[in-house]
Amino acid sequence: MSPRHTRAERWLPWLALSSTLAAYVLIVFGSHVRVTDSGMGCPDWPLCDGNVGPLADFHALMEQTHRYIAAVVTVLVVATAVAAVRGRARNAARRPALFTVAVIVVQIGLGALTVVAGNGAPTVAAHLLTGLALLGGTTVTAVCTLAPRRPVAAPRLGRLAWVATSAAGVLFVSGALVVNAEAEKDCAAFPLCPADQPAGLVALHLLHRSIAVLAGAGLLAFAVHAWRRWAAVRGARPVAVALGILVGATATLGIVSALLQAPPGWQDLHLGGAAAVLATSVALASLGWLAGADSPVELAEAGPSASDQMATTTGT
Repeated sequence: MSPRHTRAERWLPWLALSSTLAAYVLIVFGSHVRVTDSGMGCPDWPLCDGNVGPLADFHALMEQTHRYIAAVVTVLVVATAVAAVRGRARNAARRPALFTVAVIVVQIGLGALTVVAGNGAPTVAAHLLTGLALLGGTTVTAVCTLAPRRPVAAPRLGRLAWVATSAAGVLFVSGALVVNAEAEKDCAAFPLCPADQPAGLVALHLLHRSIAVLAGAGLLAFAVHAWRRWAAVRGARPVAVALGILVGATATLGIVSALLQAPPGWQDLHLGGAAAVLATSVALASLGWLAGADSPVELAEAGPSASDQMATTTGT
């Protein structure tokens, strides 16, 4: 193996994990920009009022910092893709790494368009969706750099995993719609909203809470399923436990935030939890997919070679 390939394989897991962490920070900080009404703190792009460095105005500083974080994410995502293409040990990481590069290009374009369009609802929504795709892509890439892909002939992942992971994304989007509608403070009660609030905003809140109940149930069922059925997949049980804890903590943060009339700090914590739930569910599903964990052929029946391969999940 050439020194170039060796270096790429050595750096690939670190780059992929760094990309995932940076993408998570980008989403959470982007939420803070929205919550503090700083989305138009910089009326031009890519500079901010013609400036590159720190700015005295709070809203401009928030928006420009968000752009700097996006620049860091871009560098990490591209570097991860280059390392994935050059390396050979984790071929499964190449496609999600290249997919993430495509997503970050679209994300940058939408970020610029959002500023030009004055934070219009369609561009903000599209920007959010690509942000979720970015977090998902970096998470899948990171898992693929750490876990081997086990060849199986049957379907690799069951319906529950796909439904639960999709539900986490829908839940995140529904919460973001509440924020974008500036309806965070219009339902300071639980489980229902006060009767004297605008009907449209109350309906949006109740829709989000209904989705939260269904998505939470699906995610908890997925975590239990992984704990019980994926015991042979190294790393699956800790991730399943983390998913269950995050679902409960995020639900609690949402309830407390609503009762306190959604202070910015609580909103950020709630969205940070929701993003963590999404990333963790994607990570768990990726582990199961790589291992073929829901294949009718159980891991224990796949022979010693499969067991040896699973034992190296985090060892290479």
